[in-house]
Amino acid sequence: MPTGHAFAEALVNGLLLGGLFAVTALGLSLVFGVMRLINVVHGELLVLGAYLSWLLLRHTGIDPLLGILVVAPAMFLIGLPIQRVLLNPLMGSGAEAPLLTTFGLSIIGQNLFLLFWSADTRSLQASYGTASAHVLGLDVPVIYAISFAFAVALTTGTQVFIRQTSLGRQIRASAEDPAAAEVLGVDVGRVYTFTYGLGAAFAGIGGILVGLAFSFTPSTGTPYLLTGFAVVVLGGLGSLKGTLLGGLILGVVESVGASFPQVGDGYRDFIGLVTFLVILAIRPRGLFGRVD
Repeated sequence: MPTGHAFAEALVNGLLLGGLFAVTALGLSLVFGVMRLINVVHGELLVLGAYLSWLLLRHTGIDPLLGILVVAPAMFLIGLPIQRVLLNPLMGSGAEAPLLTTFGLSIIGQNLFLLFWSADTRSLQASYGTASAHVLGLDVPVIYAISFAFAVALTTGTQVFIRQTSLGRQIRASAEDPAAAEVLGVDVGRVYTFTYGLGAAFAGIGGILVGLAFSFTPSTGTPYLLTGFAVVVLGGLGSLKGTLLGGLILGVVESVGASFPQVGDGYRDFIGLVTFLVILAIRPRGLFGRVD
């Protein structure tokens, strides 16, 4: 058993790390919730955001967090033609065609990353990326706390946008019943395009936080895609608040589980997967289950 101090530290750090998991999964959840699209290229969009921030830092010296103001809009613009040109024409053809398209884009993305930036491991250098704060006797990584704040802010902001704005109500209508929304005058294709762009922007933000907290390579997107799936399914497919809660649960379980001397850090992913399967066995639909 870990000591009381070690357990408390693992609990707090796991909770904050869960915020990072939630940010990396938020775009995946939004896209599935609105379009029922399993966006396999989400991991590569996340890595692309990290590379764009790395380029900004290298050539202009812009701090990665400040660079979000550049990277997020750029990722939004990158996501628009992907949905408008490649995916929208396939949305009425069943789930398989868009899924295979995003899978192909994922492979293309990884190869382009290798071509332009090689297989070298990179990270986003910032003083707060490796700094720790001493809070109530606990050592807390600053970047985990920043990621948690982003998770809460992005989730809350997106929920307010969806509930309080005209476009947000169109998004909800398109998610509930796209055919009925079309009859009522909603341009569902436009809504899908905007939603995918927003999901890509969220992926870019998640990529920057991952690059600050850890490191990345052209293939980093795959493990974060799998983690994102676990978070989204735990919280309930398409639920934004469920995605936040799912990320927090996964972060806490992995961190606390790894704090036991008999287990160790090498079993983090195993612990997370077992928890994922247990919760699904109890609640197959996740904790929530709609765009809210």
